[in-house]
Amino acid sequence: MSRFVDRVVIHVAAGDGGNGVASVHREKFKPLGGPDGGNGGNGGDVVLVVDPGVHTLLDFHFRPHASAGNGKPGQGSNRDGANGAPLELKVPDGTVVMTEDGEVLADLVGAGTQFVAASGGRGGLGNAALASKARKAPGFALLGEPGERRDLVLELRSVADVGLVGFPSAGKSSLIAVLSAARPKIADYPFTTLVPNLGVITSGDHVFTMADVPGLIPGASQGKGLGLDFLRHIERCAVLVHVVDCATYEPGRDPMSDVDALEAELARYTPALGGDLAERPRVVVLNKIDIPDARDLAEIVRPDFEQRGWPVFEVSTATREGLRELTFALAEVVERYRAAQPVAESTRVVLRPKAVDDKGFEVIPDPDDETGFIVTGERPERWVLQTDFTNDEAVGYLADRLNRLGVEDELAAKGAQPGCAVTIGSWTFDWEPSTPGVAAVLTGRGTDVRLEQTDRVSAAERKIARRLRRGLPVEDETE
Repeated sequence: MSRFVDRVVIHVAAGDGGNGVASVHREKFKPLGGPDGGNGGNGGDVVLVVDPGVHTLLDFHFRPHASAGNGKPGQGSNRDGANGAPLELKVPDGTVVMTEDGEVLADLVGAGTQFVAASGGRGGLGNAALASKARKAPGFALLGEPGERRDLVLELRSVADVGLVGFPSAGKSSLIAVLSAARPKIADYPFTTLVPNLGVITSGDHVFTMADVPGLIPGASQGKGLGLDFLRHIERCAVLVHVVDCATYEPGRDPMSDVDALEAELARYTPALGGDLAERPRVVVLNKIDIPDARDLAEIVRPDFEQRGWPVFEVSTATREGLRELTFALAEVVERYRAAQPVAESTRVVLRPKAVDDKGFEVIPDPDDETGFIVTGERPERWVLQTDFTNDEAVGYLADRLNRLGVEDELAAKGAQPGCAVTIGSWTFDWEPSTPGVAAVLTGRGTDVRLEQTDRVSAAERKIARRLRRGLPVEDETE
């Protein structure tokens, strides 16, 4: 199996937030110590970090699942839980992070560049933080939020200054081997190179990198051969070098037709990053001139390439003829490209204030229940996740938060009737209009008188009514 992997799907899970705790301070001679439950710790983030020492995504191929640490729960005596440990995943320079639908989330270029792949959940508040004039000693605490879980696609797009393109067995691997310390596999049969090779080349005072991708053939942009999998590695190159085999004996092939075929494939390939490949400078390398017939052919086709405005170099990787001139010319092109690039600026903080008419939620009819409604929005859905539904006082606190946000007013405006089903996140409630102030309805700790009503339609009864409206048989609950 190849040790080079340039595309993987990873499954990342950030840490869950720790639960808050409901506790009352107990100390001798202090009968009314008050609430002292601490907050839960935040869950750890999963962060992708560019490491210059990593050159492949092989580790993620064998270990695609990654999880950060969970936050610890709070404790009594106002002790907050510890935060979960974040998880740093080291990726190669040039890694692109995408969703499974192909949306680009981040382009990680440069040592130390980071991207938060999954955010940890926030810890729940303890009852000490929830105390107020209305609730002097809350008998509940908030649960920690679950951490974010995502499936991401990582693609490695090599960060090279020079990209070598050409037909199989054109001599690309031999060229990068004699110009750098790279040692790619070299053999006398097509598709010897199965993975991209990267070499560092020194030319005078200039240093640049060169990428050798597997050989291209007509139809590579549609998936023929190996080109479709590795064309992404030339997207960032400053200059593209056409390596032409002038000693080929295949019928119907000549240097001009080879280059035209590859240019057609590059034109059909539409990269998501790196701009338009058609705008990159081109250099033509007529290879294998140590063979007499190849030297004669190179002299014949050289004027045709020069008419296009492309620099042409006749080289031999066997005798090293013409390589010195080629390296200096490539270094000059790369330096011009680097000088033309805009100066990198530090990341700016962008503030996007919410619109004045943004309520933070939306109420829409439930498509599965003609009398029901669905409430969507970041805060309502987060509040539901934080609620302990085994504690009536916590459920009452949730109702008060939703009322203050304006959810009840919006439900009434949409025509909601008492007892109708209201869904928030994964929970469905029987909606009842708000009652008088909280202080007037709360009784003991952990209870809420508003939840003691028994005249509401239960969820089981609503389910039976829904099946009857649809003409479906009623399930026997006793079975």
